[in-house]
Amino acid sequence: MVKPEHLRTLREVIRRGSFAAAANRLGYTPSAVSQQMTALEREIGVRLFIRSAHSVLPTNAAEVMARHASTVLSDIDRLVAAVRETHRNTRRQLRLGAFSSFVLHRITAVLQQMSPDDRACFRLSVGEPSQLIPQLGAGGEMDAAIVYRVGDAGLSWPSSVEQRWIAEDPFKVVLPRSWPDLAPYRAEQLVDLPWVVHHPASSDASFFDGLFARWALHPRIVGYSDDFNATLAMVAAGMGAALIPELALPTRDCGTVIADVPWLNTSRSIFALVRSDRETARLSAFLDSLHRPV
Repeated sequence: MVKPEHLRTLREVIRRGSFAAAANRLGYTPSAVSQQMTALEREIGVRLFIRSAHSVLPTNAAEVMARHASTVLSDIDRLVAAVRETHRNTRRQLRLGAFSSFVLHRITAVLQQMSPDDRACFRLSVGEPSQLIPQLGAGGEMDAAIVYRVGDAGLSWPSSVEQRWIAEDPFKVVLPRSWPDLAPYRAEQLVDLPWVVHHPASSDASFFDGLFARWALHPRIVGYSDDFNATLAMVAAGMGAALIPELALPTRDCGTVIADVPWLNTSRSIFALVRSDRETARLSAFLDSLHRPV
């Protein structure tokens, strides 16, 4: 079989006019060039050079072969470039956005299980849904975003984005440990308690207003916070109760009590928004690894 390196050497010999000049150009010795040309002649069964003590003259067959070799070698170069580009596209960075509690409790755990090479392909942005969704639009940098929605909160996204459900994240009633034990936490026990709630302008606040009204609860508002860490600190300080999603709950005792209130059954839906023109097998596999109950 004709070897590409022999065709490259043949082309250089024709261009340079001698084995020595071709060897200098290619980084071979003149003897190595001569051996390659002899092997090429043996492979095709045609004499390519007329050799004398002081020179080598290419035959007409060598001239024709060199012209065709340029086409063949260009095709090989394009083939290699196409394969490498495909490999780069396969290994390109996955640009993912997610909200903070999901990053802390789920994504980092999945990333730790990956190989260093796979992990190096991720670029992660942390933010609220309202910050992440605009980056999925035309010209946006993000391939997918993990977001949440509480009730019928008014999130919207481009039509080119596909929604995939991942999990439900149940809300828990969190109380100060310094308060008297209110178990079994009947509705009448929670009436008129001081509460830390979301700021009134947020969509989450509207949902919880409706939830409290459904159970005829009349919260006495003592604080507003959209930061769950700050809310937990306020609860621990004894200011009031709060509704906190399970993913945002502390993993250690921090002066709070998580109340078992099954009748106050509500959760936030977690889902991925994926740009259809950016989806790859690797992105799908990563999202599948997140698709299990919280």
